Amino acid sequence: MEFGVFHEFQCPPGQSEAGAFAESFAQVDAAEAWGLDVMWLAELHVAPGQSVLAAPLTIASAIAARTKRIRIGTAVQVLPLCHPLQLAEEAATVDHISQGRLIFGVGRSGFPRTYEAYGVPYSESRERFAETLDIVKQAWTQPRFTYEGRFHSFRDVCLVPKPYQQPHPEIRVAATSPDTFPAIGAMGYAIFCAVRLGALPELGPQIREYREAWKAAGHPGEGQVYLRVPVYVAETEREAREQPEESIMSFYRWLGSQIAASASNAGARAIERRAERGEVLRNITYEDTLRDKVIIGTPDMVADKLHRLRAELGLNGILAELNCGRAIPNDRVMHSLRLLCEQVIPKFR
Repeated sequence: MEFGVFHEFQCPPGQSEAGAFAESFAQVDAAEAWGLDVMWLAELHVAPGQSVLAAPLTIASAIAARTKRIRIGTAVQVLPLCHPLQLAEEAATVDHISQGRLIFGVGRSGFPRTYEAYGVPYSESRERFAETLDIVKQAWTQPRFTYEGRFHSFRDVCLVPKPYQQPHPEIRVAATSPDTFPAIGAMGYAIFCAVRLGALPELGPQIREYREAWKAAGHPGEGQVYLRVPVYVAETEREAREQPEESIMSFYRWLGSQIAASASNAGARAIERRAERGEVLRNITYEDTLRDKVIIGTPDMVADKLHRLRAELGLNGILAELNCGRAIPNDRVMHSLRLLCEQVIPKFR
């Protein structure tokens, strides 16, 4: 079981950007020292009051230079917003600086806002995603390559450097809508899944479809599944329940507003379903989140729930969100991280 932390380099209102970087790097350093497996980096743009993590590969390079052991993943690099050759070069460079510790997590992002800021039509995101990923893989694995696509064309290109890992860093893909689970399984990639819109019980059938498509396509093994989920660990059950409540509830209500607002954007798929789910999240109760969306408790409680989820879903790892609503004080986040690393992870080794 792989244990990672999903990090946004949060910058809540009242904190300076310099302070956000310093605090976040301190958490990275602690994770390295305490034995976390992977630090996962989000990609967030035009997000004042939320995050300073707009350049994940730059941050990944900085983490690679200051650590020796921990793996570094992107969760996710938003491919439709990238120039594929530049992306391939930068990711391969990080792979060298880290000496093969990069995991290349990719996706499209479910919010059109960033696409609007970048001047990229959200309705093109699926085609741009597929084309960019195809180009990156060819650039990494072919001595020279030529490509003619809808959005990009290259002739007789030789990418330098090639990745440190051969043939290339591990690729994992975000599965967000139900139809993407079997599609990614057929392509043979590991998946990220989450319950931001749905609930933990809904994942079982979707993961089964992913693994059925994986098997039908003839890939070896059964595919790998990594769950992004809010996690909070405290010394007592009461502390674990009370301390993250404000953060968790503010996050889901904010998320509901964002989803409801994005439902009307041109190119947004399943408009009625997004609007409905946005409204549900805006009115969600804390009991609902504790039951279906988060993992909180003492180290023993968290380990027990993760053991059950691993058995039910066949999980290969988690990306723990330690402060999804940005309202938990840093000292408590650090304590939760330490408990996760020192008292939960050893139960899976």
